[in-house]
Amino acid sequence: MPYPGVIGYNGAGFASEDDVSDARAIAGMIDALGGMKTGFHDKDFLLTWLHSDVEVRALVQTARILEELYKAGISTRVFESGLAVSNFRDKSTRTRFSFASATDLLGLCPSDLDEGKTQISHGETVRETANMISFLTEVIGIRDDLFIHEGHRYMTEVAGALDDGYRQGVLPQRPCVVNLQCDRDHPTQSMADLMHVAELYGGLENLRGRRVAMTWAYSPAYGKPLSVPQGIITLFTRFGMDVTLAHPEGYDLLPETLDVARRHAAASGGSFSHTHSMADAFRDADIVYPKSWASFRIMERRVELLKKKDMKGIDDLEKECLAENATHKDWECNEPMMARTRGGKAHYMHCLPAEISGLNFPEGEVAMSVFDRYRIETYREAGHKPYVIAAAILNCRFEDPAAVLRKVLDRRVPRRGV
Repeated sequence: MPYPGVIGYNGAGFASEDDVSDARAIAGMIDALGGMKTGFHDKDFLLTWLHSDVEVRALVQTARILEELYKAGISTRVFESGLAVSNFRDKSTRTRFSFASATDLLGLCPSDLDEGKTQISHGETVRETANMISFLTEVIGIRDDLFIHEGHRYMTEVAGALDDGYRQGVLPQRPCVVNLQCDRDHPTQSMADLMHVAELYGGLENLRGRRVAMTWAYSPAYGKPLSVPQGIITLFTRFGMDVTLAHPEGYDLLPETLDVARRHAAASGGSFSHTHSMADAFRDADIVYPKSWASFRIMERRVELLKKKDMKGIDDLEKECLAENATHKDWECNEPMMARTRGGKAHYMHCLPAEISGLNFPEGEVAMSVFDRYRIETYREAGHKPYVIAAAILNCRFEDPAAVLRKVLDRRVPRRGV
């Protein structure tokens, strides 16, 4: 489903009268972006709540423009050269390939940093590594999400090292750092989710009053990070949505993120509430987001074991985490639970991969019948992520992204090279 006011494209550039009309529509979107004054340039994209409402909207607008240009078959390669380095300190499918896709979309060469194949494994410092990988680099994407109080700290340490290298004249440019998931936030995921709900309801301006259930759900897989629910409650509350967080006792989120959600809800006219009942959260919800995460107790102990380099202890703790999860198997998004939502037809969302009962696990986060009904929607939800990442890079690396995108539209270089 296209965004309001944006017509579909034939993938071959603009030739017909309809194509000219479509070009005008994209031009109008670019003009709107040009009116959004932001402070992204030469900065990093680490936590959504560090950015203003205008900056969040500008990222959404940029991502929409990039989506429509791609669908129109127009090249958006705005870099002639340069590396885009990714450092995934945790496993990833969607975000890993979204980062590679996004950076190639802009003309950068993606390069994955495997710490096990570098001198990092021999004790090379963060300060040194950050500079050594950055001589011809425009962006560094980092995922470091498994250990609370550590992931965001690591990203800011990298950012500080880049500041020093640039200030000392070692680096010809200061690459931006993009958070591909940390212990506090998963900003590229939550921004993709925001684009998805905006598409479902016809624009960001139509989100006010929508009821969102961000709930814990049972997982037999592993003790997942807290960053997805934290990203949702801190971002969706900015748009006047009524967000309810639900989880069993002991599965708390970082207190900082609850404070941010309350503050955003108060400023936007939305609401933020907290319950220990999945059923209560689902009642009359327009959107449900059932997603597992590890208990706070487990997350804190995981950090202690990491600092001791006790890998066996971490493995044993993981078993303890799954046993704790198993005491809450009734936290499943199933048909009776969905029947409690508004008209029984709430939109189901998930960052993927979901633990699907009866498919990839005997028991999991979501019943197979529910997931299958919304499977394509979740794929579309994930499909926004490459454009969000590209939008973050574009805004951080160029002082006037609207001017850059105008040139892209004016030159209309075919994406397929014909």
